[in-house]
Amino acid sequence: MVLTKTPICDFGKKALNFNLKSIKNNTVKLEDIRGVNGTLIMFICNHCPYVKAIIKDLVKDCENLKKVGVNSVAIMSNDTTNYPEDSFENMIKFAEENNFGEIEYLIDETQEVAKKYGAVCTPDFFGYNKDLELQYRGRIRELKDLMPISDGESDLNLAMKLIAKTHKGPGKQVPSMGCNIKWIK
Repeated sequence: MVLTKTPICDFGKKALNFNLKSIKNNTVKLEDIRGVNGTLIMFICNHCPYVKAIIKDLVKDCENLKKVGVNSVAIMSNDTTNYPEDSFENMIKFAEENNFGEIEYLIDETQEVAKKYGAVCTPDFFGYNKDLELQYRGRIRELKDLMPISDGESDLNLAMKLIAKTHKGPGKQVPSMGCNIKWIK
């Protein structure tokens, strides 16, 4: 596990299209999950201790954001040959165990989408406004020893609600951190 932090938000950068297989055995494109007030694209995986530490909060945040017109999608881009815990079958189990509900969970088998987006770690969050312009590239919340510091609204939830309302993200953003994406060699 290599601890990696996300780069600074590249405000205004447009979301890139994708066409990926969902754990629901359908194919999902960006337009399919686009929210009326914003779209949250997150790169996660099943085995990362950082993802496991925040997954309950993340699912709750995605449910709350749906109420303000922000749709969410999770993409798993890790090498599943060397990291079988992240296999498609285990993605299905992980989503069921964590009550993903309406959150689409997609597999990026070729890793092309992660590379196009510049994803570096799990979790890595890309928060877009209604025009699919990047406005947030930060953390979900502060963690200490893989435990959330506070119970209040997360940085991610606050940022995405701001984006839904004003179409602009917060000027101050704390990078997300997690395990590096497991690239295919």
